[in-house]
Amino acid sequence: MPVIHVLDENTINQIAAGEVVERPSAVVKELVENAIDAMATVITVEIKDGGTSLIRVTDNGCGIPADQVEEAFVRHATSKILDVSDLDHIISLGFRGEALSSITAVAMVEIVTKTREALTGTRLVIDGGVKKSLDEIGSPEGTTILVRNLFYNTPARKKFLKSNVTEGNYIAELMERLAQAHPEISFKFVTNNQVKLHTGGNGDLQSVIYHIYGRETAKNLVPIHYDVDGIRIEGFVGKPVVSRGNRAAENYFINGRYVKNAVIFKAIEEAYHPYLMSHRYPFTSLAVTIDASRVDVNVHPTKMEVRFRDSELIFQAFYHAISDALAGKNMTVEVTAVEKKPETAKEEKIPEPFETKRMATETSLKQVKPNATLPKKNLEFDIDQLPNVLKEPPLYHVNEAAGEVQKIGEKIPVMKPEQLTITFEEPVNLMEAKGQEDYRIIGQVFETYWLVEYGKELFYIDQHAAHEKVLYEKAYAHYKEKQLTSQMLLPPLILSVTARQEEVLLANLNLLAELGFEIEPFGGREYQVRSIPADLYNLNEVDLLIEFLDGIDLETGQKQTPELILSRLATMSCKAAVKGGDHLSKEEAQALIDALMKLEDPYHCPHGRPVIVSVSKKELEKRFKRIV
Repeated sequence: MPVIHVLDENTINQIAAGEVVERPSAVVKELVENAIDAMATVITVEIKDGGTSLIRVTDNGCGIPADQVEEAFVRHATSKILDVSDLDHIISLGFRGEALSSITAVAMVEIVTKTREALTGTRLVIDGGVKKSLDEIGSPEGTTILVRNLFYNTPARKKFLKSNVTEGNYIAELMERLAQAHPEISFKFVTNNQVKLHTGGNGDLQSVIYHIYGRETAKNLVPIHYDVDGIRIEGFVGKPVVSRGNRAAENYFINGRYVKNAVIFKAIEEAYHPYLMSHRYPFTSLAVTIDASRVDVNVHPTKMEVRFRDSELIFQAFYHAISDALAGKNMTVEVTAVEKKPETAKEEKIPEPFETKRMATETSLKQVKPNATLPKKNLEFDIDQLPNVLKEPPLYHVNEAAGEVQKIGEKIPVMKPEQLTITFEEPVNLMEAKGQEDYRIIGQVFETYWLVEYGKELFYIDQHAAHEKVLYEKAYAHYKEKQLTSQMLLPPLILSVTARQEEVLLANLNLLAELGFEIEPFGGREYQVRSIPADLYNLNEVDLLIEFLDGIDLETGQKQTPELILSRLATMSCKAAVKGGDHLSKEEAQALIDALMKLEDPYHCPHGRPVIVSVSKKELEKRFKRIV
């Protein structure tokens, strides 16, 4: 018969580590969040071999008092909450009190920390949950934590890690999100001695986005400023031209915490529905500030998921913040005539505020003497700081096994704002033309696209997408105002349907009536269509109705919804619009463009395809080698 017994502390910690420390990125997440909670303004993260052999996190935060350093590594020890009542209004990023004890259970950990008031710092070494040493040491204010040989004592778990490159990419993605969530903090991320990310900490989110995602994304941003019902949303969303094939770029942060939430995903994608094609997802980088009592972050061990007290209010806030910001913006797709390699943050590096020099030593700390010469090997040191290495050796830790000299508590100088401020010229907007005298219709190409000259831009307008959009907006306006008109059919059309189509038809008769269809039973599974929407000229009405019925899912199509109405209007508009290859006179094209210019969003058809693309005079001159 099995015997019940209490697990030992080491086993308990390793089980907890299985929940908290899934991979190296989880270690970085917990340590950086602690640094942010410690009010750090400068944070450096350095990894080697994807974080498996070394993770070093240095901050200039408040530090840990000497008499509390050991206690910080006890399971469920935390400075973030006192009792269960505090869980109702958590404002810190870390609060479970499991991170440090879980990390020390599966790695070799060293911490050097000092508070502002203390004269000296404290150095604690723990290997596999066992304390090795506790010393007094000289160090600047802040905390440095080194995590070496992750999962060295649990090789079975180490086998489940992916390659070092993949694990390093997970950490890089985490650092990019942290930098967006906290643009007021200067982050530096170094992997295998290469700087991959360096932000200025001056609060300029657009500059952070530029150095993560590159110029094309940064120049196609729309600012968001929303503050209603105690929910404040600030940041940027991307124009449709920088959409992605998955949700990886949908970033949003609740009270500084990167999370995922199905309600927010749905709100973002509903707001973008008129602008994006199917299976395309927008770029967002949004910071949400909300009273902590209205959000539950204590849902998942990694704190990645949250729940809201009022999900509908959150949905409405995100939907209106984004849809209101996108309304009326110039979303003409700019075409680059000359192909070139995309510019990214890595190609346009910000000048470092100081030069660096690689140095190392194989000597021990006791051998570092004033005026000594250290042999060169593999470590970065600031040239300006080099004399301090020789004059103040208690400030440096020598790892003899790795052959490294590591400066304790090294701080990153915050870059000047002017080094990071990014500005872009607003593209020419054809929709701003005040009349026909301001733009010139040049002609039509391929019997589909109309060429229009305005300013120093050449615009291409897809006649089908443009007409589809005009018809859609007209029908939608009439639908909202209950002014949809019908045209009688003499004689009526007879519609024969299957059992499934009949079920959908009967469930949506009211919707069809609102759209302008008048349908009555005619016996059996046949129905007579007495009238259709007035704008559906030159269409096969029977085919349109059959397509309508086949396009509704029986599981969800029983209920009339705004989304269903919009979808049907889009289908009707697409069927009724002129097609590519249809002949239009210049006068008809003029009337179409004039109607298009009166719309709030003339840039996308109801299915999200672009209506207008442009090529600048400058790009054409590059192609013809008039300029370089």
